[in-house]
Amino acid sequence: MHRLFVALRPPAPIRDLLIDAMDGVDGARWQDEDQLHITLRFIGEVDSRTAEDAATALSAIRAALPPLRIAGCGTFETKGRPNALWAGIAPRDPLAALHKKIDRALIAIGLEPEHRAYVPHITLARLAGSAGPVDAFLARHAALTSPDFAATHMTLYESHLGHGGASYEPVARYPLTGS
Repeated sequence: MHRLFVALRPPAPIRDLLIDAMDGVDGARWQDEDQLHITLRFIGEVDSRTAEDAATALSAIRAALPPLRIAGCGTFETKGRPNALWAGIAPRDPLAALHKKIDRALIAIGLEPEHRAYVPHITLARLAGSAGPVDAFLARHAALTSPDFAATHMTLYESHLGHGGASYEPVARYPLTGS
């Protein structure tokens, strides 16, 4: 089985900016530099044939993105309790459109559609129930921003879960050109 997702990898200066912001929440499991990405579509666990079909379907996608930038911070919650801290990405609409193209391509090969609302972001930390309050972090980084950066390709990654968290292996790269 292969645990797959499609993502954009921000350039090193943007990753460095995010690493510098990661502090101030007791018990947060901060992401490593090599884990920082903008998920376009989580695929999940699939067999080898479906993984190959997904790779082929992704190769047919044509899209170009405008320059992107970091735009503030937020949380994802479960039952009113924060479970992740993230940095937002702007502009949202072009990323949402690319997410829809990817979703349609994967549905066409028999995968389930994405059911969650798409929020372009980079996960900064995972939060267990014992993690400290996040309000001060969110207030401090509410206006977090970055210089514009280009997204010239998207990558199909395989996620390997281990004791130290997930590691991500690039499987295929797809240029972002055309419409």
